[in-house]
Amino acid sequence: MRAIRVEKPGGLDRLKLVEMEDPGEPGPGEVRVRVRASSLNFHDYGVVSGTMETEDGRIPMADGAGEVEAIGEGVTEFAPGDRVVSHFFPGWIDGPARVADFKTTPGDGVNGYARDLIVRPATWFTRAPKGWSHEEAATITTAGLTAWRALVADGGLKAGDDVLVLGTGGVSIYALQIARAMGARVFATSSSDEKLARLTDMGAAGVVNYKDDPDWGRTIWDMTGGRGVDHVVEVGGPATLPNSIRAAAIGGHLHLIGVLTGIGGEIPTVNLMRKQQRLQGLIVGSRVHQIDMVRGMETTGLRPVLDRSFGLDEIADAFRHEESGKHFGKITLSY
Repeated sequence: MRAIRVEKPGGLDRLKLVEMEDPGEPGPGEVRVRVRASSLNFHDYGVVSGTMETEDGRIPMADGAGEVEAIGEGVTEFAPGDRVVSHFFPGWIDGPARVADFKTTPGDGVNGYARDLIVRPATWFTRAPKGWSHEEAATITTAGLTAWRALVADGGLKAGDDVLVLGTGGVSIYALQIARAMGARVFATSSSDEKLARLTDMGAAGVVNYKDDPDWGRTIWDMTGGRGVDHVVEVGGPATLPNSIRAAAIGGHLHLIGVLTGIGGEIPTVNLMRKQQRLQGLIVGSRVHQIDMVRGMETTGLRPVLDRSFGLDEIADAFRHEESGKHFGKITLSY
């Protein structure tokens, strides 16, 4: 079977397509999955670029979607032919978060889904939404579930809430779609007027170009009539948090899910305290969260926004496309 390996110290020129032995038949509690698609995330880029240290020869990609080819003894949840999608934290089934690192995350701490075949415990997967392509399903594992957990599982999103999303990455677009599907009003930022126009077409009630408006938090606050937003899906980190705090309502919920602007910096904690806001860090979600999300996608009819798809042997080009920042929605691999 084919697979991609990352040679240390990392870098897109060190992504190698190799031939590996067939993983064989599944043992008790396991499933054999023919992987058909993956999707690119900032976390995956950290692994392949070498900015996140991992084992030499690691098979990257946390997201994997495909169909079950065989099941091992005792597996009752799946049958051959079922379409499935991977789970980011294989050991986190339900309950409060118990994971604070990526040691068990496929594509980082253990080998991931940039391969044709894999045999793993059945609990490493959930069913994919009915009617979705493999490429669509592959977007759930990281980006989709992060947005779902932030707004629905942790945030208790309800109709009439106001939500702010930053940029047009996979999590932000998923958050916009989920919020709109559940009756919330959405505001959005981007540095591209073209992308802002697309966000407006998707239902954003107000948009701001953050390069043209450095005080965009105040602008969003004004757009809500001086009430502020109930939720901020915070992908930026230290450089965007001050404006996010400014944009959020008294008692608002800031879901910190990214560090695109760095891993540390000054935060106006007095403003966070004064407005009695909740700042919560989170990394993806549990298997039960994902099962709930799949049911939610089927019920609402929501479908992810896909940008471009590349072949497994074009993985370096796919990440170069991600580097360019020209994409809108999820970049996928199809194999």
